[in-house]
Amino acid sequence: MYRSLWERKVFSKLDIWDNVLEWSSEEIIIRYRSPIDMEIHRYFPDVYVKMKTKDDKIIEMVLEVKPLAQTLEPKKPKRITKRYLEELATYGINQAKFKAASAWCADRGWKFQLITEKNIFGKK
Repeated sequence: MYRSLWERKVFSKLDIWDNVLEWSSEEIIIRYRSPIDMEIHRYFPDVYVKMKTKDDKIIEMVLEVKPLAQTLEPKKPKRITKRYLEELATYGINQAKFKAASAWCADRGWKFQLITEKNIFGKK
């Protein structure tokens, strides 16, 4: 299941890469504390991937596909707007999710990787 065209593009690549042994979408649940309400929430990362490296090692990864704008702290405008507050909340929640996912993966010897349009489309 994909929720964006960027996710669909990543899924299509995973389907054709020879080194990908298996992958799934939104099947892992990671708990994180939201900085907004300080409650524990469930996070479903976009992709789990099991792949073989060039030196024949098997690695497991969790991938999250996000627009670059949601991974960068929004710039504070001269006048605080509703849009700025929403962007700040999204950024804070995403950072909490990424931190929890990184720790969760590290505990298992896995990798966590954030993928943005720069990674997908090779933009600089």
